[in-house]
Order: sequence, then structure tokens, then C-alpha cells
Amino acid sequence: MNANSKRIVMWVVILGVIAVALALSFAPRPVMVDLVEIEPGPLVVTLDEEGETRVHDVYTLSAPVAGRVQRIEMHVGDEVTANDTVLAQIQPGDPSFLDPRSEAQARAAVQAATAARDLAAAAVKDAEAQYEFARSEFARMQELIGEGSISERQLDAAERDFKARRAGLDTARAAQQVRSFELELAQAQLVSPLETQGTRESCDCIPVKSPVSGRVLNIADRSERVVREGEALIQIGDPGDLEIVVDYLSMDAVRIEAGQRVIIDNWGGNEPLDGRVRLVEPFGFLKVSALGIEEQRVNVIVDFASDDGWERLGHGYQVETRVVLWEANDILTVPLTALFRDGEQWALFAEEDGRAVLRHVEVGQRNGIIAEVSSGLAAGERVVAHPSDRVADGVRISGRG
Repeated sequence: MNANSKRIVMWVVILGVIAVALALSFAPRPVMVDLVEIEPGPLVVTLDEEGETRVHDVYTLSAPVAGRVQRIEMHVGDEVTANDTVLAQIQPGDPSFLDPRSEAQARAAVQAATAARDLAAAAVKDAEAQYEFARSEFARMQELIGEGSISERQLDAAERDFKARRAGLDTARAAQQVRSFELELAQAQLVSPLETQGTRESCDCIPVKSPVSGRVLNIADRSERVVREGEALIQIGDPGDLEIVVDYLSMDAVRIEAGQRVIIDNWGGNEPLDGRVRLVEPFGFLKVSALGIEEQRVNVIVDFASDDGWERLGHGYQVETRVVLWEANDILTVPLTALFRDGEQWALFAEEDGRAVLRHVEVGQRNGIIAEVSSGLAAGERVVAHPSDRVADGVRISGRG
């Protein structure tokens, strides 16, 4: 082979290498995707919502009368015994201050009552004088009737006058007593709040006792203060009788029934707790969400089914509840992120010989993470978990990692 032939062969080889390199550089590369192998497993369909624990029966004790409640010495968490533990004591309230007009009217009423009492005292003295005269006159008539100096009619007239004067004296004394009471009533209008300060320690107070045994849950105000009749003072209940109240959207509440299993999570312990739906309340209420959206909500009451663990919870603790609507084992499932709509059907991309193949599948039960595939896939196949816009039917794919 001469020199020219060698140069031709060399250039052909170089051009071939360049052609191959260009072909490889411009050839489509496999799309990197996340592949998930489909295997049968458990599937649990739940309705998730945050709930709050509460004592089943909370007793709110109120002031039975208006007055001044003494400082409450109880503390939250203290044990109470039914009909024995005194939770609070109420004493009479202080009178209010009088404005100048009311004070002037009250002083005038005292003066009028004093004058009426003096007038009644004078009437008593006059009645006593007339009574003494009628009594002596009747005694004298009794002596004269024995001597025959007067008639029976005169004696009867003297007796009638004596009895009338005695009744008049009783009436005058009763009127004097009434006027004395009226004076005391008028003087009571002038009692100042400063005059009642010294009677607080000796007065009889009304005790407020616990109607049931349990613990103190909340105290409205421990300080001594003036309260109105019916004002709340303290709340008590039994922390051992806890339940959970969860407000669900009304469209979700219609899917919940009494007796369904509930998974109680994120309550502070290491393991979830078990619960059961006891009641779905038959009425709803309007609630505004954090985004300002009006929602119709329904309370669902859940009882604890676990034997232990929940005793560490108290009244008003936050928990997360998941009401189990449907659950089964050995279900073929795929991630929800792998599914998309292709017309009226659900579809996904399966991996076959390094290429993405469009598959139409039938989806059954699903939760917020995975969905049941009833047809269109077999166990052991791999699907694209997060198909991007670069993934299409027949495109070469390669799994990451």
C-alpha cells in the first residue's frame, strides 16, 4: 500500500469516528424518571381532620346569688368530692355610693320618719292617759253598782269605754312601732360602703359546693370580686372520662357512621391510638376557615378504644384523627402522582424494555397517597411515579439511581 492509500484509509477512519461521535451526540437520550415497582399491599381509606379532646361531662358552677365572692383557694387540677368540697363562698355585696340628690332625699326621709315616730309617741301618751282614766272610771262604777247608786246601763257604758281605750292604746303602740321601723328603713338608705367593711369577717357566706367528684378544669377568676347572679365561677369534670370532638365538612360527615374505626395520631405518644366513632351529630353549623371561606361543619364524637396511653391527655388537647372508611390487604396500588386523565379514562406510564408505554387502568379505592388499580397492571411491573411533559408513549426512559 502506497502513501496515498494510507492517507485515504486514515482520513476514512477519522471521518468514521467523527460521524459516530456526531450520531451519538445527537441521538435522543433516555429520560430520567422515578420508577416504582408495583406490589400488593394494604390500603386504608380515611377521612383526616384535627380534633380536640374534652371531658364528656363538664360542670360549670355559677354564682347562685349576686354578691362578693371570696378569693378562690382551689387550683386547676385539684381533686374535688361531690357535695363536700367547697369551691367558693359568696358574701353580701357592699351598698353603692349615693349621689348628692339621692343622699339629700334619704336624709329628708330620715327626718320625716323621725317626726312620724315622735308623733306616734305623743299619740301613745295620749292613749295611755285616756286608758288610765277609763280604767279608774270603770273601777269606780263597779263599786257604785254594788251600792245600787248607778244603773246597769251606766256600768256597761263604762266597761265599753274602758275596753275601747285599751284597744286604742294597743293601736297607738303598734303605730309607734311601725314608725320606728320606718325610721330604721330610712336610716338604712344612708349606710355607706365604708360602714360594711368591718362586717365581712363575721357575716354568713353562701358556700358553692361541687355537685360531682372529679378535678378542677378551669377557674374564671381566682381573685375576690363582685359577681352577678348566674356568673360562671369554676368548671369541674372527670379527666378519666375523655372523648374527642372533630368537626368535619358536612359532605364528609355523611360518609361517617357510628362504630367505624378511628386512628388517633400526632397526640404526643410514639404509637397511634385506637378509637371508635360514637356519634355523628344530626345538626351542622357554619364555620369560617383560616382562608375566610364559609364552611358547613358537623361534629363527630370519638371514644378511645385503646386500653392505655390516652390517660396522659387532658381536656382541650389537640389530636389528629383518621376515620377509616375502607381498608383491605393484598391490594395492587400505585402512587396517585403516577395517574393522570387521558380523556375519560385513568392512565399511567409503565416501563417495558426501557421505554414508557401508555396504559389505561381502572382505579378503585384511593386515599391521599395511593390508589387501587383493579385492572391494567400486574404485580412486578414498574410505573413512572412522577411523569413529566418529556415522558410520552414510546419514549426511552431510565430509572434514577
